[in-house]
Amino acid sequence: MPRPRLRTVTLDEVKITRDGDYAIFRYVDPSMGGGMDLKVGPRVKTMTFDELVELHNDIVRERLALAAHYKHEAIEIVGGPQIEYSEQCCQWVPRGDVLRCIVTWRDGEPAIEIDDTELKLREFGEMLSTHEGWGMRVVFVPEGELQKTPKIKVSTGKRERSDGGTRSGQ
Repeated sequence: MPRPRLRTVTLDEVKITRDGDYAIFRYVDPSMGGGMDLKVGPRVKTMTFDELVELHNDIVRERLALAAHYKHEAIEIVGGPQIEYSEQCCQWVPRGDVLRCIVTWRDGEPAIEIDDTELKLREFGEMLSTHEGWGMRVVFVPEGELQKTPKIKVSTGKRERSDGGTRSGQ
C-alpha cells in the first residue's frame, strides 16, 4: 500500500483530542495514516476545533510549499560527534544527514555504534524517527572504509555465478 501523502483536512476527516499543550489529530480514513500531534502550547485549551483544523492545515500547506522548492544536499558531520543526546527529546538525535556506523552486538542483541556510542536497535530506531517521512539508503562497507563513499553498482537482484550464468540473488 502506498504511503499516505500529507494533505489538508476538514473537521469531519479528523478526531481531535487535547493532551497538555498538544492537539492530537487522528485521521478517520486509515489510508491517510495515523495522524499528527501538534505542540500548540497553553492556548490549545481555548482554541475551537475549527481553529485547530486551520492550524493543522496551515502547517501542512507550509510543509508542502517548502517541499516543492527543496533541493536536498546531505550534510555529513566530520571532525565532531555525528549524534548528540537531546534532553528535550530524551533521545539521541543526528547532527547531520549522514551516519557512519558499525553494526555490533550488545547485551545479546544487535546494536549500532556511532562514534563511541553504542545504541540498541530501539534507541537507533528512536533516533531515526527524527527523520519521519524521509527515505534512507543503507550502504554497507568494511569498517575501515566508513569515511569513503563507495562506488555503487546497480543490479537487477540476480547474482552472477562463477560459470557466467545467473541465479536469483539474496
